[in-house]
Amino acid sequence: MPARRFIVEADGGSRGNPGPAGYGAVVRDGDTGQIIAEAAEYIGRATNNVAEYKGLIAGLRAAHEIDPSATVDVRMDSKLVVEQMSGRWKIKHPDMQPLAAEARTVFPRGQVDYSWIPRERNKDADRLANEAMDAGKAGRQWEPKVRPAAPELSVAESAPEPLTPEPLTTESAAPKAGWASAADLGTPTTLVLLRHGETALTPQKRFSGSTGSDPELSEKGRWQAERAAEALVARGTVQAVVSSPMLRARQTAEAVAVRLGLPVRIEEGLRELDFGAWEGLTFAEAQERHPDDLSAWLGSTKVKPTGSAESFATLAQRVAVARDKVLARYPGKTVLVVSHVGPIKSLVRLALGAPPDAVYKMELSAASLCAVQYYSDGNASLRLLNDTGHLR
Repeated sequence: MPARRFIVEADGGSRGNPGPAGYGAVVRDGDTGQIIAEAAEYIGRATNNVAEYKGLIAGLRAAHEIDPSATVDVRMDSKLVVEQMSGRWKIKHPDMQPLAAEARTVFPRGQVDYSWIPRERNKDADRLANEAMDAGKAGRQWEPKVRPAAPELSVAESAPEPLTPEPLTTESAAPKAGWASAADLGTPTTLVLLRHGETALTPQKRFSGSTGSDPELSEKGRWQAERAAEALVARGTVQAVVSSPMLRARQTAEAVAVRLGLPVRIEEGLRELDFGAWEGLTFAEAQERHPDDLSAWLGSTKVKPTGSAESFATLAQRVAVARDKVLARYPGKTVLVVSHVGPIKSLVRLALGAPPDAVYKMELSAASLCAVQYYSDGNASLRLLNDTGHLR
């Protein structure tokens, strides 16, 4: 049977360049031309080019979800994106490079072709991008009209994300100056960030990342999770629970979710950093075995631990993707996000617009709470950091 063929039309726009931005994309059946999926999102403050790339990524992901074996003909009125993705133009801008790299990972090389079309032939994607920007201006999220939103999933039912938005850049939640009041921007989305409770490795200060032994909570860690649950139930504001897939985080999340009567949604992007050969070692042991690598890692967020697949810089990109998925799924709600030191520090750093090395200057205790509010104009406000009052 011949491979199915899709046409993806994508666009993005910014009212100000940079300014309030959004993207839109449609997936058409390659034989009939009928629209079979739509995607759009208000992405806060960004440039036209960033928005266009995000529209491309969203369109490719929508097509991939329908049939990952399909061939795809991407049509855009952005000559820049088409030429760069076709390999004819170099990608020099640092904001474009990670977006182009991500777009290339959706389908295998050879399944996607790119072609330029005039703007008047890209009206559907342009319409969706403007709908998304209008929705953002009104303080709400764009709602899909072709496919219903995915239902909530429990831990046991977790499945691939449908039509999920991607991050602007790793700096996309940095606060920006402005005089708009909170009332003008609608109800913010609040992420309550809970670090998991202790494991047997925590008091020994051993590296415990995403490729190690995946330890469970210790007896003290379970006690900490229960105290955090009590505090969050008493506040009575949490409306959804999202967790890293790692066991210690899931156990902590479940302690809260059971009391609240809520399911736990798993988000892969919230897992801890991969510490490579340092997994299970104390800092002193890592320094003794890999002194040069450890020194380089502490000096730059772009350096990976020995044998690791990611640095703090790539972790920030991954976490930004996860953050934007959560913000899109739960607009205006208070969401408990259970994760680890690296991801939570990255979320706080991004919210503050702090330099990358700020992650080395934060302390996050086991089962501590942080909170960040996100507004529809792209601003973020840190409300709480390393709160351990519930553990006393």
